[in-house]
Amino acid sequence: MFGALRDKLESVFSRLRSKGKLTEADVDLALREVRKSLLEADVDFKLVRSLVEKIRARALQLEVLDSITPVQHISTIVYEELVALMGGEVVPLSIAAKPPTVILMAGLQGSGKTTTTVKLANRLKNSHKPLVVACDLRRPAAVEQLKVLAKDAKVDFFGPQEGEGNVLKVLHGAADYAASHLNDIILIDTAGRLHVDSELMAELSAIAQALPPHEVLLVVDAMMGQEAVNVAKSFHELLTLTGLVLTKLDGDARGGSALAIRAQTGVPVKFAGVGEATDALEVFDAKRMAGRIMGMGDIQGLFEKVQAAGTEEVEKVAESLKGKVFNLETLLLQFQQIEKMGPLDKVLDMIPGVSRMKGLKDADIDNSAIRRSKAIIQSMTRAERHNPRIIKGSRRRRIALGSGTTVQMVNQLLAQYEQMKKLYKTFSSGKKGFDFRSVFGRPGRRGF
Repeated sequence: MFGALRDKLESVFSRLRSKGKLTEADVDLALREVRKSLLEADVDFKLVRSLVEKIRARALQLEVLDSITPVQHISTIVYEELVALMGGEVVPLSIAAKPPTVILMAGLQGSGKTTTTVKLANRLKNSHKPLVVACDLRRPAAVEQLKVLAKDAKVDFFGPQEGEGNVLKVLHGAADYAASHLNDIILIDTAGRLHVDSELMAELSAIAQALPPHEVLLVVDAMMGQEAVNVAKSFHELLTLTGLVLTKLDGDARGGSALAIRAQTGVPVKFAGVGEATDALEVFDAKRMAGRIMGMGDIQGLFEKVQAAGTEEVEKVAESLKGKVFNLETLLLQFQQIEKMGPLDKVLDMIPGVSRMKGLKDADIDNSAIRRSKAIIQSMTRAERHNPRIIKGSRRRRIALGSGTTVQMVNQLLAQYEQMKKLYKTFSSGKKGFDFRSVFGRPGRRGF
């Protein structure tokens, strides 16, 4: 979502890299571009004006030390002010001292509330026993959707009996179910509307009175732009929110609401939805988010993804490389590990400096290429995977037919395997000079 903003900020900072000393004119020129970039990202103009004034005051007050450059000086200030704008420190969920903890999920229709409810339950299941409760009795198939998602995520579900239309009866039944099944967290998926209205608020108020929540989380679609801020304000006035969940941060919208919503509502953003899968929910960390926007990457986020992907394949790859063996079997294990980490372009964004590497930035990278490459390798015999040199014309045709690809794609994979083998040898020998872009494909062509 923040790709365009990141690119524009990096363009601003690149123009300062040639400066030996930071003048007031340099600051003003840079801040004009920062202001323009934030406005184009759909951040409220009053907030932009206030932010830019803070950055300008700090940039002109501090003396630039000999050990840091002007671009480091001003980019650090922009980073720190973005962190402050988005809330600074992480605000954790409030867990009740005496179970169960009740979490009320609210939001407009289409905001991703039902899927977010299951994502949050999925995140909590490692240390708790959550129960998701279907209280959206108005939207067709809402109950069934929550039931299916809960089953996929392997979390407990409670819903209304067939024909039941009383939300409060469902709540009382859910409380009894949680007590008998030792569920220490209850997540209530409530009904949404296409707009904020008195009927919606009355129902939410009744739910809150029947089963007082410890957390009231509003699920907001980040692609709504400034309207997301208005929605959050309306809910907060009537419901007293304790936190926000921003969904669709992996989309292509401008994302200004993610930057401004904390400052304009006073409600902390606690989680961010970054995909469709049930594990695609992250704790919202202003420092990490600002780092991504500034092109500094997110090493902590990358580390968490690696951990979540599991260690079995990593150990197998390590054993293979320890024996100085890099074959197609090893490559297949690496593909499987990468695929578990999520969309490849999002993973690369977490690596510091990658956004400035033109070859990778312009390359057409997606996970479908990994799936295709896996299919090609899986269509090979064990002997072929361990010794790719035996894969000649007839074998390549058979592999292409078995994997549903073409001989040209098989040839491309084998060529790129050879390049990756060179990369492995380069790293293991300590030499430099290998073109890292060749691993992912060059601009204008799909990698793998």
